[in-house]
Amino acid sequence: METEVKGTGLVLEGGAMRGMYTAGVLDVFMERGVSMDCAVGVSAGALFGVNFLSGQSGRVIRYNKRFNGDKNYMGLRPLLREGNIVNTRYAYHDVPYELDPFDNERYMRSGVPFYAVVTNMSTGEPEYMLVRDVFEQMDVLRASGSMPFVSKPVRIGEGLYLDGGIADSIPFEWLASRGCEKLVVILTRDMDYRKKPMNRALIRLRYRRFPQLARRLAQRHSSYNAKVERLREWESEGRAFVIRPSEPIEIGRMESDPEKLQAVYDLGRRDGESAIPALLRYLKSE
Repeated sequence: METEVKGTGLVLEGGAMRGMYTAGVLDVFMERGVSMDCAVGVSAGALFGVNFLSGQSGRVIRYNKRFNGDKNYMGLRPLLREGNIVNTRYAYHDVPYELDPFDNERYMRSGVPFYAVVTNMSTGEPEYMLVRDVFEQMDVLRASGSMPFVSKPVRIGEGLYLDGGIADSIPFEWLASRGCEKLVVILTRDMDYRKKPMNRALIRLRYRRFPQLARRLAQRHSSYNAKVERLREWESEGRAFVIRPSEPIEIGRMESDPEKLQAVYDLGRRDGESAIPALLRYLKSE
């Protein structure tokens, strides 16, 4: 087991292209010199959050606006060709290594432990994997962002994994249990959002070989909504500082329209800027 981490922890919810909101907030953090002692990301929160530690402000919105509209990158074409709605080689090799390089060296020099949440398909339980080296552990990030129904399972060691949001969409309690004294949580849903049930027949049809995973998917709406309520309690008690969209985000999970992506990113920037004074007071408080 990893040693405990003290200080301030950053928690990043997923949400596919709603993650442009998170990218906007984190870019403001980078520009304002806001740092964290540890971080955990789920799905898009993990995929986009690593750029916070590599110090690459603007990279997330830049490469998504550039590549999302390419039908070979994301959409029906890669889904039919390889069973993944996002082209594995294109997204997890060509972009970070060549087309819009990820600064892996700077990421590793940051000294900030970053965890990606994945869901074990056999147990239905969340696992929190420490990402020491993004390039060496790209499959961990890929598993965290592999959405059910439109992604193939990712094998890591002896296990098969999917999207971490299935089992733990907002892992603030887990990070607190590791010793973080303060929590900063970035959500991608507004205050009034509540998750609705998935189609149980579709779940059974797709994942009948993984009953524990199917159970998690069937219960995901209730567990998510309960977690949001607990987070609101922590927020009111001063145990967590939460940044959430100030208005509902109306964007497709696999949005390719550059203007819509930019609008969500800009919302994140505005909300991030607005939150800075209160955030700094929270971080400085006893």
